[in-house]
Parts: sequence; structure tokens; C-alpha cells
Amino acid sequence: MTAVLDTLVAVRRTAMDLLARREHGRVELTRKLRQRGAPDDMIDTALDRLTEEGLLSESRYLESFVSYRARSGYGPLRIREELSQRGLQRTDIELALRECGISWQAQLEDTWRRKFAGHLPIDARERAKQGRFLAYRGYSMEMIGRLFSGRAMDD
Repeated sequence: MTAVLDTLVAVRRTAMDLLARREHGRVELTRKLRQRGAPDDMIDTALDRLTEEGLLSESRYLESFVSYRARSGYGPLRIREELSQRGLQRTDIELALRECGISWQAQLEDTWRRKFAGHLPIDARERAKQGRFLAYRGYSMEMIGRLFSGRAMDD
């Protein structure tokens, strides 16, 4: 049974239920409430209040999302694109990626070891295959090249 979102209390309760499951960005939460039939003016009012109370936080959402996707083996390029598609500001995304404390080269190496068992490519075809996979996951070609050549990021 779906709740009718025709009052501010109902919209707020639904928003809080969604936030209780996981962090959401404002754009994502607005879309979900709109899909459930909440009017835009009530959505804005409820989300403004949740933001004032500290229950809705873009920075917490960014931190949570970056951490989750990095643990899943995705790199900064892919994460940046996914967050942009979710309607977050580019400057906020860049700040979150810089301040997350993740060693992207270590993440790349871990993802590569899990997928390819730590076997460096022996020919151009295998190198292309591994490179495509890692690039799709969101790692730069520079990082991938360093991995394949055995150089650390500090070199």
C-alpha cells in the first residue's frame, strides 16, 4: 500500500524513510518523492527543513557514494560521471574526490588483482583487454600505464 503524499507531514515522513535506508542527494530525493506523487512545493519545503536539521546533507551523500563505489572497484573518472548524472555540482564532486582519502592507484591495483589474478598482460591483445576493463571501471590511461609498467604514482 502506498502512502498518499498530500500533506507536508507525509512528504517529510517519506523523505525520512528514504534517508533512513541510505544517504540521498537532494536531486535524487526530489525525484523519488515526485515519483510517489508529492507536489513540488511540499517537496522543497520538506527538504529545506531536513537540510536545516542536518538530516539531509549533500556532503555526507557524496562521501558515502564515493566510498561505496571505490570499495566496489570503481575509479575516480567513473564515480565523477555517475555523480554528475545524479545532478550534483562539479565543484562539490571534485572536493569529495580530493578529500576522500582513497589511494586511487591502490584501488586500481586491487581491482586489477581481483579481476586478472595479478597477471600482467603478455601481449598487446591481453594488454588491450585489461586496459579496456580498467578504463571502463573509471581509471585513467595514465594510471593503467603505470600499473602495467610497474611504476608507482610517485615516480
